Amino acid sequence: MKTQFEKNAGIALVLCTVLIVLMMVLHPAGGGFEHLLKMTGILIVSHVIAILSVPFASVGFWGLTRRLGVDNFFSISAFAIMLFGLVAVMIAAATNGLVLPVFIEKYRDAPVEVIESIKPFLRYNTAVNRAFDYVYTGAFCLSMLFWSIAILRTKKMAAWLAYLGIGLAIVAAVLFISGIASANLQGFRLFISSIVLWIALVGVVLMRSAE
Repeated sequence: MKTQFEKNAGIALVLCTVLIVLMMVLHPAGGGFEHLLKMTGILIVSHVIAILSVPFASVGFWGLTRRLGVDNFFSISAFAIMLFGLVAVMIAAATNGLVLPVFIEKYRDAPVEVIESIKPFLRYNTAVNRAFDYVYTGAFCLSMLFWSIAILRTKKMAAWLAYLGIGLAIVAAVLFISGIASANLQGFRLFISSIVLWIALVGVVLMRSAE
């Protein structure tokens, strides 16, 4: 029963990574008000996909936590931190992909003066979104680090997965702290890709370990 759940958890993590990759492919580059108006549809679709990945990630990471032991401090701490990160992902995606498009759509035919008057709100929305970006970035990196430590301590999964997780957690943190990940869409994709790689590999390992 336990091994079947771990296999399903692995499938959930792989599905989560597929959704994240799809989101990154569809996610439009930033721009001004006029550009955002043209991209409202794709903004909504890409961020709904991101939100859809959250429950799959939650189930998948619980499977990883069970595999390493719910009585292991690093494992259960990683899961708790990840839950905070996933909530931040959901809020950031809803803010940028649902609130923003719905709001600006109401001003599609507005005069220039009105459009100028709402630009402070757009800047505020960006600031709020950036804040939650920092929250889930820190949560993801710290969770990867803690799970990797748990893997090394329990020896219940391959050591290479732990070393890769530690390395990618450090790289991802550096990318974001240096501003590379937040400066443009390419940097963001590079940052997300480093995390997605580890999640996908964890999913595959869980699926195979249950066979």
